[in-house]
Amino acid sequence: MYNQKQEEGKVSRRVLLSALIAGLAVVVIFTVTPWNYIPTEVTEDVTVIATTEYGCVGESQFGLNVVVPDCSAQVGDTVSATFNVPSGLLNGYWEELEKRQNPMVDEWDKDVSGTGLSP
Repeated sequence: MYNQKQEEGKVSRRVLLSALIAGLAVVVIFTVTPWNYIPTEVTEDVTVIATTEYGCVGESQFGLNVVVPDCSAQVGDTVSATFNVPSGLLNGYWEELEKRQNPMVDEWDKDVSGTGLSP
Protein backbone atom coordinates (compact mmCIF):
# COMPACT_ATOMS: atom_id res chain seq x y z
CA MET A 1 0.00 0.00 0.00
CA TYR A 2 1.16 3.51 -0.84
CA ASN A 3 1.43 6.00 2.03
CA GLN A 4 1.03 9.60 1.01
CA LYS A 5 2.43 12.24 3.30
CA GLN A 6 0.45 15.49 3.39
CA GLU A 7 2.00 18.73 4.58
CA GLU A 8 -0.39 21.32 5.88
CA GLY A 9 0.17 25.05 5.93
CA LYS A 10 2.68 25.18 3.10
CA VAL A 11 1.98 27.38 0.09
CA SER A 12 3.39 26.31 -3.24
CA ARG A 13 5.90 28.51 -5.00
CA ARG A 14 3.57 29.02 -7.95
CA VAL A 15 0.79 30.42 -5.75
CA LEU A 16 3.22 32.63 -3.86
CA LEU A 17 4.75 34.00 -7.07
CA SER A 18 1.29 34.65 -8.56
CA ALA A 19 0.18 36.55 -5.46
CA LEU A 20 3.40 38.58 -5.47
CA ILE A 21 2.96 39.55 -9.15
CA ALA A 22 -0.71 40.46 -8.64
CA GLY A 23 0.13 42.60 -5.61
CA LEU A 24 2.92 44.38 -7.46
CA ALA A 25 0.61 45.06 -10.42
CA VAL A 26 -2.01 46.62 -8.14
CA VAL A 27 0.58 48.84 -6.46
CA VAL A 28 2.00 50.02 -9.79
CA ILE A 29 -1.44 50.73 -11.27
CA PHE A 30 -2.60 52.80 -8.32
CA THR A 31 0.60 54.79 -7.87
CA VAL A 32 1.51 55.55 -11.47
CA THR A 33 -1.36 55.39 -13.86
CA PRO A 34 -4.71 56.99 -13.63
CA TRP A 35 -4.78 60.01 -11.41
CA ASN A 36 -3.18 62.46 -13.81
CA TYR A 37 -4.72 61.13 -17.00
CA ILE A 38 -8.40 60.68 -16.10
CA PRO A 39 -10.36 63.47 -17.77
CA THR A 40 -12.16 66.06 -15.70
CA GLU A 41 -15.29 67.72 -17.03
CA VAL A 42 -14.96 71.50 -17.18
CA THR A 43 -17.55 74.16 -18.05
CA GLU A 44 -16.29 77.61 -18.97
CA ASP A 45 -16.94 80.54 -21.27
CA VAL A 46 -14.89 80.28 -24.45
CA THR A 47 -14.27 82.84 -27.18
CA VAL A 48 -15.44 81.72 -30.62
CA ILE A 49 -12.56 81.64 -33.10
CA ALA A 50 -14.41 79.95 -36.01
CA THR A 51 -17.81 78.67 -37.08
CA THR A 52 -18.22 75.40 -38.96
CA GLU A 53 -21.06 73.16 -40.09
CA TYR A 54 -20.64 71.21 -36.83
CA GLY A 55 -20.95 74.27 -34.58
CA CYS A 56 -18.62 76.88 -33.15
CA VAL A 57 -14.96 76.38 -32.35
CA GLY A 58 -13.76 78.19 -29.27
CA GLU A 59 -10.47 78.49 -27.42
CA SER A 60 -10.44 77.70 -23.71
CA GLN A 61 -8.20 79.18 -21.05
CA PHE A 62 -6.17 75.94 -21.16
CA GLY A 63 -5.28 76.54 -24.81
CA LEU A 64 -7.57 73.77 -26.04
CA ASN A 65 -9.85 74.13 -29.03
CA VAL A 66 -13.41 73.20 -28.10
CA VAL A 67 -16.29 72.48 -30.49
CA VAL A 68 -19.68 73.71 -29.26
CA PRO A 69 -22.43 71.92 -31.21
CA ASP A 70 -25.58 73.74 -32.36
CA CYS A 71 -23.99 77.14 -31.95
CA SER A 72 -25.07 80.19 -33.93
CA ALA A 73 -22.58 82.66 -32.45
CA GLN A 74 -20.25 84.78 -34.56
CA VAL A 75 -16.44 84.96 -34.38
CA GLY A 76 -15.42 86.90 -31.28
CA ASP A 77 -18.55 86.08 -29.26
CA THR A 78 -18.37 84.29 -25.93
CA VAL A 79 -20.30 81.03 -25.42
CA SER A 80 -20.47 78.49 -22.63
CA ALA A 81 -18.83 75.13 -23.36
CA THR A 82 -18.53 71.85 -21.46
CA PHE A 83 -15.55 69.66 -22.31
CA ASN A 84 -13.08 67.19 -20.81
CA VAL A 85 -9.56 68.18 -19.76
CA PRO A 86 -6.90 65.71 -18.54
CA SER A 87 -6.39 66.09 -14.77
CA GLY A 88 -2.64 66.44 -15.21
CA LEU A 89 -3.20 69.68 -17.09
CA LEU A 90 -5.42 71.08 -14.33
CA ASN A 91 -3.27 70.19 -11.34
CA GLY A 92 0.09 71.12 -12.88
CA TYR A 93 1.45 67.55 -13.02
CA TRP A 94 2.44 67.77 -16.69
CA GLU A 95 4.31 71.06 -16.17
CA GLU A 96 6.19 69.62 -13.21
CA LEU A 97 6.99 66.48 -15.19
CA GLU A 98 8.34 68.60 -18.06
CA LYS A 99 10.52 70.60 -15.65
CA ARG A 100 11.96 67.43 -14.14
CA GLN A 101 12.67 65.86 -17.52
CA ASN A 102 14.31 69.01 -18.91
CA PRO A 103 15.82 70.84 -15.93
CA MET A 104 18.15 72.99 -18.02
CA VAL A 105 15.38 74.50 -20.15
CA ASP A 106 14.04 77.73 -18.71
CA GLU A 107 11.21 79.98 -19.89
CA TRP A 108 13.44 81.97 -22.26
CA ASP A 109 14.77 78.83 -23.96
CA LYS A 110 11.27 77.54 -24.71
CA ASP A 111 10.55 80.54 -26.96
CA VAL A 112 13.75 80.21 -28.99
CA SER A 113 13.45 78.35 -32.25
CA GLY A 114 15.93 77.39 -34.95
CA THR A 115 19.34 75.81 -34.86
CA GLY A 116 22.80 77.02 -34.09
CA LEU A 117 24.97 77.88 -31.15
CA SER A 118 23.80 80.18 -28.41
CA PRO A 119 26.00 83.19 -27.61
